[in-house]
Amino acid sequence: MSLAAPPSLRPANPDFSSGPCAKRPGYSLDALSGAMLGRSHRAKGPKAKLAEIIDRSRALLGLPEGWRLGIVPASDTGAVEMALWSLLGPRPVDILAFESFSEAWATDIVKQLKLPDACVLAAPYGRLPDLAQVNPAHDVVLAWNGTTSGVRLPDADWIAADRAGLVICDATSAAFAMDLPWPKLDVVTWSWQKVLGGEAAHGMLALSPRAVERLLTHKPAWPLPKIFRLTSGGKLSEGIFKGETINTPSMLCAEDALDGLRWAESVGGLKGLIGRSEANLAAIAAWVARSDWAGFLAADPATRSCTSICLTIKAPWFAALDGAAQAEAAKKLAALLEKEGVANDIGSYRDAPPGLRIWGGATVETGNIEALLPWLDWAHAQVSAQYNKAAAE
Repeated sequence: MSLAAPPSLRPANPDFSSGPCAKRPGYSLDALSGAMLGRSHRAKGPKAKLAEIIDRSRALLGLPEGWRLGIVPASDTGAVEMALWSLLGPRPVDILAFESFSEAWATDIVKQLKLPDACVLAAPYGRLPDLAQVNPAHDVVLAWNGTTSGVRLPDADWIAADRAGLVICDATSAAFAMDLPWPKLDVVTWSWQKVLGGEAAHGMLALSPRAVERLLTHKPAWPLPKIFRLTSGGKLSEGIFKGETINTPSMLCAEDALDGLRWAESVGGLKGLIGRSEANLAAIAAWVARSDWAGFLAADPATRSCTSICLTIKAPWFAALDGAAQAEAAKKLAALLEKEGVANDIGSYRDAPPGLRIWGGATVETGNIEALLPWLDWAHAQVSAQYNKAAAE
C-alpha cells in the first residue's frame, strides 16, 4: 500500500527552534538600521539604547518597585552563574533539578562551589520534584520553565511569602510568555534569544531588594571574575542597572532586542505575548488529544510548557525499540521534516528522552503551528513504515 502524499500547506516560517528562536513576524534586517555600530557603548547614544532595553523590559514584565534590572554577559547562563557565585553561601540551598539546565546549576553548586549544605531535589524528565520538600529557611535555585523537558512550575503557592532564603529563578524560556510571581522571587534571569526572538550572547539579571541586601552583606568565600562582580568597594555597582555593561556589548544585538521589545508592545504587551504562546500550546494539545502516536513529555497538564513543547512517541513500533534505536528513529523523524523544509531544529534536546521539541513562544504564529501538525503525522507515517517493514522482514 502506498503512503499518503505530503500535506499541501506548509508553515510560512519553518523555524521552531527552542533557541535561538524564531524572529518576530514580519522581521527583516531593516529593523537593525538604527544600530549604533562603530561607537563606544559608553557614549551617550549607545548607552541610552542599552538603558532603553532595561526600561522597556521592566515595563513589559511589570517588575515591582525597587527591583534592579541590568544587562550582563554570556546570555542567561552568565546571568545565572553571576547570581550563584555572588549570592550563595550564607544559607543552605535547595536546587530543583528536573531537566538539563537545572541539573547544570545543581552541578555547579555541588561540584564547583562545593557548598556543604546543598540539597538536590531531583525529578526525571517530564515531572517536577516534590515542592513540599523545599525549606523556606534555605536559598532555592530553580528553572521556572524546563527548556529541555517542556515542564513548567504551575504556580508559586509552595514558596513561602515570609521565607528567609532567596529564590533564584532561571526564567529564560518563561519570561515574556508566562506570568512570573515576582513577590515570590528574588533573582530572575533570562536572555534575548527566547520569547522575543532576539540574538544571543547577552543576559538580563533582575534583583529584588532582598537580593541586593545579600550582595551588600555577604562576601563570597571564593574569588569572583570581573564579569561576575556586582559590587565595588562594598557598594552596589548601580551603573550596571542603568546601561553601563560590565563588558562590551554588541550594539547590533541591542538594536535587535529593542525591535523585539517594540513588537511585544504592539501585540498587547505581556498579556498579548502570553496569549500567543498559550494559543500555540492549545493547538498542539488539541492535536495530541486525537493522535494515536504522539504524547506530551510532561505528564501533568498543569505543568505543560507553552514555550518549549516537548513530545514523546507512544506508538507500538517505537516502544519496541531499544534506547539507542529510539533516539535514531526520533532523529530520522526530525531530519525528514527539516529536509522537507517545514520544521527546522525540532529534535528533542540531546539529554532528554527521544522525541520532538516545538517552540511555541510568542514569535511563532499559531497558523504555522497548525500547518506543521499534519506534517508531523505524515513524517511519522514515513518513518514508522520503514521500521515496521524492517521488523516484518
